[in-house]
Amino acid sequence: MQQVAAIPAYLHETYWWAYVHPRAVRLFERQWLVNLILWGNFAKLRDTALAELGETLPGRTLQVACVYGDFTPRLSERVPEGASLDVVDVLPIQLANLRRKLPAAAAVNLINRDAADLGVPDFSYDRVVLFFLPHEMPLDVRRRTLAEAVRVLKPGGEIVIVDYHLPSPWHPLRAVMKCILRTFEPFAMDLWRHEVSEWLSPAARLLRKETFYGGLYQKLVITR
Repeated sequence: MQQVAAIPAYLHETYWWAYVHPRAVRLFERQWLVNLILWGNFAKLRDTALAELGETLPGRTLQVACVYGDFTPRLSERVPEGASLDVVDVLPIQLANLRRKLPAAAAVNLINRDAADLGVPDFSYDRVVLFFLPHEMPLDVRRRTLAEAVRVLKPGGEIVIVDYHLPSPWHPLRAVMKCILRTFEPFAMDLWRHEVSEWLSPAARLLRKETFYGGLYQKLVITR
């Protein structure tokens, strides 16, 4: 796959071990492992995102960034004839990995673009999904990515975000997760300190928010 988008420096510096190096892809592309990383909650979080998007996905759907596990194959099953699913990722190795997981006939377009600069016209998509992406981005990239998601969304469409969240004070994994995130996912602590809505552009409106697993994870639904 020809590389079009430049890979941001923070990915090389912070996430080479998880997404950039070929050995990382071979290691993490295991359903049981991504489920373990999410403390057994992968299927629940995947299914709540899919349910929010709908049983069938007419028109154009955008997934911002590839995901380890079966999230995208399950999402693609909901795309009816005549509709499409675009998956954007800045890393060609991640797009190639996703291609291997998809059926040959899947109506999925894999696009090598930066999430913070999608390069498509305004109002291009009926719905947008970000599954565990914002926590991996520095603040400026996160703001631009969310602004791009809003920009390309059609009026009345929905953006579904599933990601980390500040757990309840009594959560037994709170101290462990703080240590893990500070060590391996340094930008993720922003989601403990702030609401995602603080980073949205003026055109966006938060419709609803739901938390899971003692508050450690959240689902947001946003419209414009």
